[in-house]
Amino acid sequence: MEKITNLRSLGGYENDQGQTVKTGLLYRSGQLFELTPAQQQYLAGDLGIKRIVDMRSADERTAYPDTLWPGVTYLVQDILKDATTNNASLGRMITEKGNVHANMLATYTQLALSASAQSGYRQFIQDLLAEPQPTIFHCFAGKDRTGVAAALILKLLGVSDQAILADYLQTNAARKTANATILADLKQQGFADQQLKAIGEALMVDGDYLTHYFQVITTKFGTFANYVQQGLKLSEAEVARFRQLYLD
Repeated sequence: MEKITNLRSLGGYENDQGQTVKTGLLYRSGQLFELTPAQQQYLAGDLGIKRIVDMRSADERTAYPDTLWPGVTYLVQDILKDATTNNASLGRMITEKGNVHANMLATYTQLALSASAQSGYRQFIQDLLAEPQPTIFHCFAGKDRTGVAAALILKLLGVSDQAILADYLQTNAARKTANATILADLKQQGFADQQLKAIGEALMVDGDYLTHYFQVITTKFGTFANYVQQGLKLSEAEVARFRQLYLD
C-alpha cells in the first residue's frame, strides 16, 4: 500500500508527570485526496478512524476533496480563513514572492493571533473533548496548520518542548517523496529553477517557525496558559478534562 503522506500518531509521547499520550486516538497527516481502496481500508479498518478534521481553505477543499467512507464524521476548521497572510497552501507557495523564511514566519504569527486560528483550534479541542474517538486531522501538507494543531495538543498534555519540536520536524522526512513529486510536476509545467527552489523551501518545516509561534504567544499573552485561557478560551476544567481523556 502506498503510504498516506505525513501520517503519524501522536500516541506514546511521555509528559512531565510520567504519563503517556493514549494510542489509537489522535493522528495527523497531509490531505486525504484520492485515497486508494487500500488506504481507505487502512484508515477506516486498521486505525478505526471515526472523525476527519480538515483544516484547509475552501479553495483547497474544492480542488482536492477528502476521500470519505461510511461511518466517518467530516468536520471543517478553516484555520487561516481570515488571516492576512497564508503561505500554508500550495497555491500561495507557488504565487508568493519574497523571502520564504520571512513569509512563513508571518504565517505562523497568523496561526497564533488570527481570529480564525484561535476559534478553529478552540473548536478542534472542544470537539475532541465532546467525543473522544479515533480522529485524523490534516491540512494540505500536514506541516503548518496541522503542525501547530499537533503542537497544541502535545503542549496541553504536558509533553516536553523538545519532543514537540521533534514531532514537528518529522514532517521533512515524511514528505520527502511527496515534495519531490510536486516539484517534478511543477518543473514539467515550466517553473523556473529559482521558483522551484523557493517552493521546495516552503514545502519544508523549520524549527524557527514553531519557535516563532510560541514566541508570539509569549509576547502577546505572557504565558502559554494565558494563551489557552484568553486566546483559545479554554477553561482550566476543559484542559484538565482533556488531559484525563487523552493520557494514560
